[in-house]
Amino acid sequence: MAHGGHCVARHEGRVIFVRHAIPGEIVVAQLTETGDKARYWRGDVVEIIRASEFRRSHQWKLADSLRAYHAGRQPIGGAEYGHIVLEHQRRLKAHVFRDTLSRIGKQTVEAGVSGLESDEPTGLHWRTRNAFAVTSSGRIAMHVHRSMTTIPVRNIPLAVSALDDLHLWDIDFTGADRVEVATPSTGDEALIIVIPSKDTAAQDARLNECMKRWKKQLSTYPESVSAVVALESEKLGGPIELTRLRGRTWVKEVVASAKYGSKTFRVSGPGFWQVHREAPATLVDAVMAAASPQPGEVLADLYAGAGLFSAFLADAVGEDGCVLSVEASVGASRDARRNLHSTPQAYVLNGRTDRVVGSWINRSEAPLNRGGLDGRSVDTVVLDPPRSGAGKAAVQRIHQLAPTKIVYVSCDPASFARDTRWLGELGWSLDSADVYDLYPDTHHMESVAVFTRAE
Repeated sequence: MAHGGHCVARHEGRVIFVRHAIPGEIVVAQLTETGDKARYWRGDVVEIIRASEFRRSHQWKLADSLRAYHAGRQPIGGAEYGHIVLEHQRRLKAHVFRDTLSRIGKQTVEAGVSGLESDEPTGLHWRTRNAFAVTSSGRIAMHVHRSMTTIPVRNIPLAVSALDDLHLWDIDFTGADRVEVATPSTGDEALIIVIPSKDTAAQDARLNECMKRWKKQLSTYPESVSAVVALESEKLGGPIELTRLRGRTWVKEVVASAKYGSKTFRVSGPGFWQVHREAPATLVDAVMAAASPQPGEVLADLYAGAGLFSAFLADAVGEDGCVLSVEASVGASRDARRNLHSTPQAYVLNGRTDRVVGSWINRSEAPLNRGGLDGRSVDTVVLDPPRSGAGKAAVQRIHQLAPTKIVYVSCDPASFARDTRWLGELGWSLDSADVYDLYPDTHHMESVAVFTRAE
C-alpha cells in the first residue's frame, strides 16, 4: 500500500497505482491514466480474481469501485478504504506511515495506528465537516478521484447523521460552485456555506437572484440551521466575506477532555476545524501530554486556527506564562481572539508563520515583551500545519527560535516526513510519534510527534 490510497502493482515492468485494492490480491484493473512517457499509470479495480481475507462489502455504493464500473461509471472519491475491514485499514496506515517516514524522512519509528473507542465498527458516521461540488442542474455532488466529473449524491455514510437529516440534495444550488456544511459534534445546529461560481459572483444581478432563491429554499429549515454565502472580497486569495442568508455566521464547538476540562469555541463560516467528531478532544489530550506545559512557560502555537490548542495550553502555563497563537487566516484569527478573550496570557497574532516567527528572530517585532515577559525565549513550539506541511522556511525559523521541544501535529505523512528530514539536518531528533485513525474508511491519518535537540 502506498500513501494516497493506492496499491502498488507491476505489469510488464511498469508501475501501476491501483485504487480500491488490498495488498496481496489479484485483480482486474481499469486503467484511468496512461501514457508512454508517464513514470507510472493509474487504475481502479473492476473485478476481483483472488480476494484478500480482509476485504468486505463496501457500504457506500457510489464510492464502491466494483459496483460503479458495473453501472458504467467511475466511483466518487473520499472512501477509498471502505472495502477493507477497519482493523486492517489501521495496519495498512501504520505501514504507510513507517514506510513514508523511512523513505522521505530518513527516520525509523515503530508506530502503530490507534482508533477511537467511539467509532462504529464499520467506520461510518464521524465527519462533521463536508464539502460538495454542484452540478449544472444545481444538485450537490462529489468528484470522481482526480477528475472534474461529478456524481450527484443523496446520502453521505461517513458523515454524522445530522448531515443527511438536512436533505441538501433536495435544494437547487444553481449558481454555486461548492457547498460546505458544518454539523458540530454537539448535534444541535448546522451551518451551510454556499460558495458562488466565479461567473455568478461577477454579476451582481445574477448573484442577488441566486441568493434570494437559496434563502427562500433554506427558509424551511429549523432555526438551528444557519446559512451564509461566502465571497472573496478581493481577487483570488483575498479575505472571505460572509453574507448571512439566515441565522448565524458561525457554529459552536464544545471540546470535552476528561483530563483537561471542557471549553467552547466559536468557528466561523469555512474556518478550519477537525472533521472527526472526537478529533479535537483526542488531539488536545495528545498535544498536552506531548508538550507537557508548565506554569510560567512561553509556548508558540503555530497554525493555530480558532485557538483549539492555545486555549488549553494557556490554562496550563497560567498567568505567569504566555501562549503566542499564530494564524494566517484573518477569519480564524478573529475567532481565536473571541475564544481566548478571557485568557490574558494568550496573544493572537495574525500572519504567515514564517514571517511572524521571522519577525521575532529579527526583533522587528517583540511579542515576547508583552505582559512583562521581558523578551524571554520560547520554551516549546506546537505546530499543526495544513496538509502541505510547514515548509523549509518555517522549519528554519522554528529552529532559530531555539525552543527545547517541538510538538508537530500532522495530517499528511509525506509532508511530515519531508519536514522531519529538514529538522534532522538542523540537529533535531524525533523522540516519538503517535498516529491516530481520525479518518476511517479513507487513507488519511493524523500524527503527533515530539522533537528535541539532538545531543
